[in-house]
Amino acid sequence: MKKLKIGVICYPSLGGSGVVATELGIMMANRGHELHYITSSTPFRFVDEHPNIHFHEVTIDGYAVFKYPPFDIALANRIAQIIETEHLDLLHVHYAVPHAISAALGKDMADSDIGVITTLHGTDVTILGRDPSLRNTVRYGIRKSTIVTAVSESLKRETMELMETETETEIRTIYNFIDEKMYTPRHPGTLKKDLGIREDEKVLIHISNFRKVKNIPDILKGFQEIVRRIDAKLLLVGEGPEKEKLEAFARQLGIQEHVIFTGKRNDMPQLLAISDMMIHLSEKEAFGLVLLEALACGVPSIATDVGGIPEVVEDGVNGFLVPYGNVEAAVEKGLLLLRDDELRAQFKENGLIVARKKFCSSEIVAQYERLYYEVAGVQ
Repeated sequence: MKKLKIGVICYPSLGGSGVVATELGIMMANRGHELHYITSSTPFRFVDEHPNIHFHEVTIDGYAVFKYPPFDIALANRIAQIIETEHLDLLHVHYAVPHAISAALGKDMADSDIGVITTLHGTDVTILGRDPSLRNTVRYGIRKSTIVTAVSESLKRETMELMETETETEIRTIYNFIDEKMYTPRHPGTLKKDLGIREDEKVLIHISNFRKVKNIPDILKGFQEIVRRIDAKLLLVGEGPEKEKLEAFARQLGIQEHVIFTGKRNDMPQLLAISDMMIHLSEKEAFGLVLLEALACGVPSIATDVGGIPEVVEDGVNGFLVPYGNVEAAVEKGLLLLRDDELRAQFKENGLIVARKKFCSSEIVAQYERLYYEVAGVQ
Protein backbone atom coordinates (compact mmCIF):
# COMPACT_ATOMS: atom_id res chain seq x y z
CA MET A 1 0.00 0.00 0.00
CA LYS A 2 1.10 3.58 -0.66
CA LYS A 3 3.47 5.14 1.89
CA LEU A 4 2.02 8.37 3.23
CA LYS A 5 3.40 11.86 3.80
CA ILE A 6 2.10 12.97 7.18
CA GLY A 7 2.33 16.45 8.67
CA VAL A 8 2.52 16.41 12.48
CA ILE A 9 1.86 19.40 14.72
CA CYS A 10 2.62 18.95 18.41
CA TYR A 11 4.24 20.52 21.43
CA PRO A 12 7.97 19.72 21.39
CA SER A 13 8.35 19.90 25.18
CA LEU A 14 7.97 17.44 28.05
CA GLY A 15 4.45 16.05 28.41
CA GLY A 16 2.32 13.10 27.41
CA SER A 17 1.14 14.56 24.11
CA GLY A 18 4.69 15.24 22.92
CA VAL A 19 5.78 11.75 23.95
CA VAL A 20 2.93 10.06 22.07
CA ALA A 21 3.36 12.29 18.99
CA THR A 22 7.06 11.47 18.72
CA GLU A 23 6.83 7.76 19.58
CA LEU A 24 4.01 7.35 17.05
CA GLY A 25 6.07 9.18 14.44
CA ILE A 26 9.08 6.94 14.98
CA MET A 27 6.97 3.79 14.63
CA MET A 28 5.23 5.16 11.51
CA ALA A 29 8.61 6.07 10.02
CA ASN A 30 9.80 2.52 10.69
CA ARG A 31 6.78 1.34 8.66
CA GLY A 32 8.03 3.40 5.72
CA HIS A 33 5.87 6.52 6.04
CA GLU A 34 7.35 10.02 5.77
CA LEU A 35 6.79 12.29 8.78
CA HIS A 36 7.03 16.08 8.66
CA TYR A 37 7.05 17.72 12.10
CA ILE A 38 6.00 21.37 12.04
CA THR A 39 7.03 22.72 15.44
CA SER A 40 8.81 25.57 17.22
CA SER A 41 11.77 23.26 17.98
CA THR A 42 12.80 19.63 17.66
CA PRO A 43 10.64 17.47 19.98
CA PHE A 44 12.67 16.41 23.02
CA ARG A 45 12.11 12.67 22.48
CA PHE A 46 13.96 12.66 19.14
CA VAL A 47 17.52 11.70 20.00
CA ASP A 48 18.61 9.90 16.83
CA GLU A 49 18.08 11.01 13.25
CA HIS A 50 15.72 9.00 11.05
CA PRO A 51 15.69 9.19 7.24
CA ASN A 52 11.89 9.30 7.16
CA ILE A 53 11.48 12.06 9.76
CA HIS A 54 11.85 15.73 8.85
CA PHE A 55 11.54 18.94 10.87
CA HIS A 56 10.16 22.28 9.75
CA GLU A 57 10.77 24.97 12.33
CA VAL A 58 8.22 27.70 12.95
CA THR A 59 9.99 31.02 13.42
CA ILE A 60 8.49 34.37 14.27
CA ASP A 61 9.86 37.89 14.38
CA GLY A 62 8.61 40.40 16.91
CA TYR A 63 6.71 43.41 15.58
CA ALA A 64 6.00 46.52 17.61
CA VAL A 65 2.33 46.45 16.59
CA PHE A 66 1.85 43.11 18.40
CA LYS A 67 1.80 43.00 22.21
CA TYR A 68 2.47 39.23 21.93
CA PRO A 69 4.11 37.45 18.95
CA PRO A 70 1.32 35.78 16.90
CA PHE A 71 2.73 32.23 16.98
CA ASP A 72 -0.57 30.61 15.95
CA ILE A 73 -0.63 32.61 12.71
CA ALA A 74 3.04 31.85 12.03
CA LEU A 75 2.33 28.15 12.60
CA ALA A 76 -0.63 28.27 10.20
CA ASN A 77 1.53 29.93 7.56
CA ARG A 78 4.23 27.26 7.97
CA ILE A 79 1.63 24.49 7.77
CA ALA A 80 0.34 25.95 4.49
CA GLN A 81 3.89 26.06 3.10
CA ILE A 82 4.63 22.44 4.00
CA ILE A 83 1.28 21.20 2.63
CA GLU A 84 2.27 22.71 -0.73
CA THR A 85 6.01 22.02 -0.87
CA GLU A 86 5.95 18.47 0.55
CA HIS A 87 2.61 17.40 -0.99
CA LEU A 88 1.33 16.04 2.31
CA ASP A 89 -1.40 13.39 2.36
CA LEU A 90 -2.83 14.39 5.75
CA LEU A 91 -2.21 16.34 8.95
CA HIS A 92 -2.12 14.83 12.43
CA VAL A 93 -2.60 17.53 15.04
CA HIS A 94 -2.09 17.04 18.79
CA TYR A 95 -4.36 19.37 20.85
CA ALA A 96 -7.38 21.31 19.63
CA VAL A 97 -6.02 24.65 20.83
CA PRO A 98 -4.02 26.07 19.26
CA HIS A 99 -2.92 23.37 16.83
CA ALA A 100 -6.25 22.35 15.27
CA ILE A 101 -7.09 26.04 14.77
CA SER A 102 -3.74 26.68 13.06
CA ALA A 103 -4.19 23.55 10.93
CA ALA A 104 -7.63 24.70 9.76
CA LEU A 105 -6.24 28.12 8.87
CA GLY A 106 -3.16 26.63 7.16
CA LYS A 107 -5.35 24.28 5.15
CA ASP A 108 -7.42 27.24 3.92
CA MET A 109 -4.28 29.25 3.12
CA ALA A 110 -3.04 26.39 0.96
CA ASP A 111 -6.50 26.06 -0.63
CA SER A 112 -6.25 22.34 0.14
CA ASP A 113 -8.80 19.67 0.94
CA ILE A 114 -6.24 17.73 3.03
CA GLY A 115 -7.71 15.67 5.86
CA VAL A 116 -6.99 16.67 9.47
CA ILE A 117 -6.89 14.28 12.43
CA THR A 118 -6.96 16.01 15.81
CA THR A 119 -5.92 13.98 18.85
CA LEU A 120 -7.24 15.32 22.15
CA HIS A 121 -4.95 14.68 25.09
CA GLY A 122 -6.96 16.18 27.93
CA THR A 123 -6.34 19.75 28.99
CA ASP A 124 -7.62 21.11 25.67
CA VAL A 125 -11.03 19.77 26.73
CA THR A 126 -10.93 19.36 30.51
CA ILE A 127 -9.47 22.83 31.23
CA LEU A 128 -9.52 25.03 28.10
CA GLY A 129 -12.87 23.63 27.01
CA ARG A 130 -14.40 24.77 30.30
CA ASP A 131 -12.99 28.28 30.04
CA PRO A 132 -15.80 30.54 28.73
CA SER A 133 -13.25 32.62 26.79
CA LEU A 134 -11.96 29.56 24.91
CA ARG A 135 -14.86 27.09 24.81
CA ASN A 136 -16.10 28.09 21.36
CA THR A 137 -12.53 28.07 20.04
CA VAL A 138 -12.08 24.46 21.17
CA ARG A 139 -15.39 23.51 19.59
CA TYR A 140 -14.36 25.23 16.36
CA GLY A 141 -11.08 23.27 16.22
CA ILE A 142 -12.96 20.00 16.72
CA ARG A 143 -15.58 20.80 14.07
CA LYS A 144 -12.88 21.78 11.55
CA SER A 145 -11.18 18.39 11.96
CA THR A 146 -11.95 15.47 9.67
CA ILE A 147 -11.81 12.98 12.55
CA VAL A 148 -11.02 13.49 16.24
CA THR A 149 -9.40 10.90 18.47
CA ALA A 150 -9.41 10.89 22.27
CA VAL A 151 -6.87 9.04 24.39
CA SER A 152 -9.51 7.53 26.70
CA GLU A 153 -13.22 6.75 26.83
CA SER A 154 -13.50 9.25 29.68
CA LEU A 155 -12.08 12.05 27.50
CA LYS A 156 -14.34 11.05 24.61
CA ARG A 157 -17.41 11.37 26.86
CA GLU A 158 -16.26 14.74 28.17
CA THR A 159 -15.61 15.98 24.63
CA MET A 160 -19.09 14.98 23.51
CA GLU A 161 -20.52 16.87 26.50
CA LEU A 162 -18.46 19.92 25.54
CA MET A 163 -19.83 19.88 21.99
CA GLU A 164 -23.41 19.97 23.42
CA THR A 165 -25.02 19.62 20.01
CA GLU A 166 -24.51 16.97 17.35
CA THR A 167 -21.40 17.41 15.23
CA GLU A 168 -20.45 15.79 11.96
CA THR A 169 -16.92 15.24 13.25
CA GLU A 170 -16.53 11.68 14.47
CA ILE A 171 -14.76 11.12 17.81
CA ARG A 172 -12.93 7.81 18.31
CA THR A 173 -11.00 6.45 21.27
CA ILE A 174 -7.43 5.35 20.56
CA TYR A 175 -5.40 4.68 23.69
CA ASN A 176 -1.91 5.91 24.34
CA PHE A 177 0.94 3.41 24.16
CA ILE A 178 4.61 3.13 24.97
CA ASP A 179 7.66 1.52 23.42
CA GLU A 180 7.79 -1.87 25.15
CA LYS A 181 11.45 -2.30 24.23
CA MET A 182 12.29 0.80 26.26
CA TYR A 183 9.74 0.45 29.06
CA THR A 184 10.35 -2.97 30.53
CA PRO A 185 11.60 -4.30 33.89
CA ARG A 186 15.38 -3.98 34.09
CA HIS A 187 18.26 -4.18 36.53
CA PRO A 188 18.52 -0.90 38.51
CA GLY A 189 22.30 -0.70 38.22
CA THR A 190 23.97 1.92 40.41
CA LEU A 191 21.38 4.66 39.97
CA LYS A 192 20.03 4.32 43.50
CA LYS A 193 23.50 4.88 44.90
CA ASP A 194 24.15 7.70 42.44
CA LEU A 195 21.09 9.54 43.75
CA GLY A 196 22.16 9.08 47.37
CA ILE A 197 19.46 6.54 48.22
CA ARG A 198 20.27 3.68 50.58
CA GLU A 199 19.54 0.13 49.44
CA ASP A 200 17.12 -0.42 52.34
CA GLU A 201 15.05 2.70 51.55
CA LYS A 202 11.78 2.45 49.62
CA VAL A 203 11.48 4.74 46.59
CA LEU A 204 8.32 6.58 45.57
CA ILE A 205 8.30 8.36 42.22
CA HIS A 206 6.19 11.06 40.60
CA ILE A 207 6.76 12.21 37.00
CA SER A 208 4.99 15.25 35.53
CA ASN A 209 5.31 18.79 34.23
CA PHE A 210 4.67 20.26 37.69
CA ARG A 211 1.46 22.11 36.94
CA LYS A 212 -1.22 22.93 39.50
CA VAL A 213 -3.56 20.27 38.08
CA LYS A 214 -1.02 17.57 39.07
CA ASN A 215 -1.77 18.34 42.76
CA ILE A 216 1.79 17.66 43.93
CA PRO A 217 1.29 19.38 47.32
CA ASP A 218 -0.98 16.46 48.30
CA ILE A 219 1.83 14.08 47.30
CA LEU A 220 4.22 15.92 49.60
CA LYS A 221 1.72 15.92 52.46
CA GLY A 222 1.11 12.21 52.01
CA PHE A 223 4.82 11.46 51.78
CA GLN A 224 5.39 13.36 55.03
CA GLU A 225 3.16 10.78 56.75
CA ILE A 226 4.76 7.84 54.94
CA VAL A 227 8.35 8.83 55.76
CA ARG A 228 7.42 9.05 59.44
CA ARG A 229 6.65 5.33 59.39
CA ILE A 230 9.15 3.83 56.93
CA ASP A 231 12.53 4.79 55.48
CA ALA A 232 11.82 6.21 52.05
CA LYS A 233 12.77 8.73 49.40
CA LEU A 234 10.47 10.58 46.99
CA LEU A 235 11.67 11.28 43.46
CA LEU A 236 9.96 14.26 41.81
CA VAL A 237 10.92 14.03 38.16
CA GLY A 238 10.32 16.93 35.79
CA GLU A 239 10.13 20.69 35.57
CA GLY A 240 7.30 23.19 35.54
CA PRO A 241 5.76 26.38 36.90
CA GLU A 242 5.11 24.94 40.37
CA LYS A 243 8.66 23.71 41.05
CA GLU A 244 9.89 26.54 43.27
CA LYS A 245 6.71 26.47 45.36
CA LEU A 246 7.05 22.71 45.77
CA GLU A 247 10.65 22.99 46.91
CA ALA A 248 9.59 25.59 49.48
CA PHE A 249 6.67 23.42 50.62
CA ALA A 250 8.96 20.41 51.10
CA ARG A 251 11.16 22.56 53.34
CA GLN A 252 8.09 23.79 55.23
CA LEU A 253 7.03 20.19 55.88
CA GLY A 254 10.55 19.32 57.04
CA ILE A 255 10.98 16.53 54.47
CA GLN A 256 13.44 18.24 52.09
CA GLU A 257 16.18 15.72 52.90
CA HIS A 258 13.89 12.89 51.77
CA VAL A 259 12.67 14.53 48.53
CA ILE A 260 14.85 14.53 45.41
CA PHE A 261 13.98 16.98 42.64
CA THR A 262 15.71 15.39 39.65
CA GLY A 263 14.80 17.95 36.99
CA LYS A 264 14.20 16.74 33.44
CA ARG A 265 15.62 13.28 32.78
CA ASN A 266 15.93 11.09 29.71
CA ASP A 267 16.41 7.88 31.71
CA MET A 268 12.81 7.25 32.82
CA PRO A 269 13.03 3.42 32.57
CA GLN A 270 16.10 3.46 34.81
CA LEU A 271 14.37 5.72 37.34
CA LEU A 272 11.37 3.41 37.35
CA ALA A 273 13.69 0.42 37.84
CA ILE A 274 14.74 1.76 41.26
CA SER A 275 11.17 2.71 42.25
CA ASP A 276 8.82 0.67 44.42
CA MET A 277 5.69 2.73 43.79
CA MET A 278 4.43 5.59 41.65
CA ILE A 279 2.18 8.21 43.23
CA HIS A 280 -0.05 10.34 41.01
CA LEU A 281 -2.78 12.40 42.69
CA SER A 282 -3.97 14.61 39.80
CA GLU A 283 -7.16 16.63 39.88
CA LYS A 284 -7.76 15.86 36.20
CA GLU A 285 -6.10 13.29 33.94
CA ALA A 286 -7.32 12.22 30.51
CA PHE A 287 -5.11 9.12 30.48
CA GLY A 288 -1.95 9.26 32.60
CA LEU A 289 0.82 8.07 30.28
CA VAL A 290 3.37 7.89 33.12
CA LEU A 291 1.11 5.37 34.86
CA LEU A 292 1.29 3.11 31.81
CA GLU A 293 5.07 3.57 31.64
CA ALA A 294 5.25 2.54 35.30
CA LEU A 295 3.08 -0.55 34.74
CA ALA A 296 5.26 -1.64 31.83
CA CYS A 297 8.32 -1.37 34.08
CA GLY A 298 6.67 -3.35 36.87
CA VAL A 299 5.90 -0.40 39.15
CA PRO A 300 2.39 -0.27 40.70
CA SER A 301 0.70 3.08 41.35
CA ILE A 302 -1.40 4.92 43.88
CA ALA A 303 -3.52 7.30 41.80
CA THR A 304 -6.69 9.35 41.95
CA ASP A 305 -9.93 7.92 40.64
CA VAL A 306 -10.40 10.63 38.01
CA GLY A 307 -10.72 10.92 34.23
CA GLY A 308 -9.07 8.14 32.27
CA ILE A 309 -6.86 6.87 35.11
CA PRO A 310 -9.22 3.93 35.95
CA GLU A 311 -8.77 2.76 32.35
CA VAL A 312 -5.06 2.27 33.12
CA VAL A 313 -4.87 1.53 36.85
CA GLU A 314 -7.30 -1.19 37.97
CA ASP A 315 -8.06 -0.73 41.65
CA GLY A 316 -6.80 -3.65 43.71
CA VAL A 317 -5.36 -5.36 40.62
CA ASN A 318 -2.30 -3.41 39.47
CA GLY A 319 -2.49 -0.48 41.88
CA PHE A 320 -4.86 1.42 44.14
CA LEU A 321 -7.26 4.25 43.30
CA VAL A 322 -8.19 6.89 45.87
CA PRO A 323 -10.63 9.83 45.78
CA TYR A 324 -9.18 13.16 44.70
CA GLY A 325 -8.07 15.18 47.72
CA ASN A 326 -8.13 12.23 50.13
CA VAL A 327 -4.52 12.26 51.34
CA GLU A 328 -5.30 9.87 54.19
CA ALA A 329 -6.49 7.19 51.76
CA ALA A 330 -3.36 7.64 49.64
CA VAL A 331 -1.17 7.24 52.74
CA GLU A 332 -3.05 4.13 53.89
CA LYS A 333 -2.87 2.41 50.51
CA GLY A 334 0.72 3.53 49.96
CA LEU A 335 1.91 2.07 53.26
CA LEU A 336 0.05 -1.17 52.54
CA LEU A 337 1.74 -1.51 49.16
CA LEU A 338 5.21 -0.54 50.37
CA ARG A 339 5.14 -2.90 53.36
CA ASP A 340 3.70 -5.95 51.57
CA ASP A 341 6.32 -7.36 49.19
CA GLU A 342 4.03 -10.19 48.07
CA LEU A 343 1.20 -7.81 47.19
CA ARG A 344 3.59 -5.54 45.33
CA ALA A 345 4.92 -8.50 43.35
CA GLN A 346 1.38 -9.54 42.41
CA PHE A 347 0.48 -6.00 41.31
CA LYS A 348 3.69 -5.91 39.28
CA GLU A 349 2.78 -9.10 37.41
CA ASN A 350 -0.79 -7.91 36.80
CA GLY A 351 0.48 -4.56 35.56
CA LEU A 352 2.83 -6.17 33.05
CA ILE A 353 -0.07 -8.19 31.63
CA VAL A 354 -2.30 -5.10 31.26
CA ALA A 355 0.49 -3.06 29.64
CA ARG A 356 1.29 -5.79 27.11
CA LYS A 357 -2.27 -6.74 26.19
CA LYS A 358 -4.50 -3.67 26.54
CA PHE A 359 -1.93 -1.10 25.42
CA CYS A 360 0.11 -3.11 22.91
CA SER A 361 2.01 -0.59 20.78
CA SER A 362 1.84 -2.58 17.53
CA GLU A 363 -1.96 -2.80 17.70
CA ILE A 364 -2.46 0.86 18.62
CA VAL A 365 -0.03 2.05 15.93
CA ALA A 366 -1.94 -0.15 13.46
CA GLN A 367 -5.17 1.60 14.51
CA TYR A 368 -3.60 4.96 13.71
CA GLU A 369 -2.21 3.68 10.40
CA ARG A 370 -5.67 2.47 9.33
CA LEU A 371 -7.06 5.87 10.31
CA TYR A 372 -4.34 7.64 8.31
CA TYR A 373 -5.23 5.68 5.18
CA GLU A 374 -8.93 6.36 5.76
CA VAL A 375 -8.45 10.12 6.11
CA ALA A 376 -6.01 10.24 3.15
CA GLY A 377 -8.57 8.42 1.02
CA VAL A 378 -6.25 5.52 0.27
CA GLN A 379 -7.98 2.17 -0.22
